[in-house]
Amino acid sequence: MENGETTAQAAIRETDEEAGANIIIDAPFAMFSIAHINQVHLFYRGRLSSPNYAAGEESLDVRLVRPNEIPWPELAFRSVTLCLERYLADRTDGRYGFHEAKIDPL
Repeated sequence: MENGETTAQAAIRETDEEAGANIIIDAPFAMFSIAHINQVHLFYRGRLSSPNYAAGEESLDVRLVRPNEIPWPELAFRSVTLCLERYLADRTDGRYGFHEAKIDPL
């Protein structure tokens, strides 16, 4: 987050910077407290506002994949793995909630 921006504005900006994508935010989705590194990871559920996306300065590769194509071992952050697992479970259930958890050191 930058000074003066909301968490939703930060998510929109970061998505553009990381994936060259413009998004519409639907709702907050998950928050993971990672106390041992003094971080909180907040995820929003949203959708692309256009079909355009591309790797930016901070990304090597950006692509859309089906759930069965997610490269689980290659995901850089445990919070992303946990978020995707919860998203896919909610999608299967047909309803989306808000998820909160802490992530302890390995």
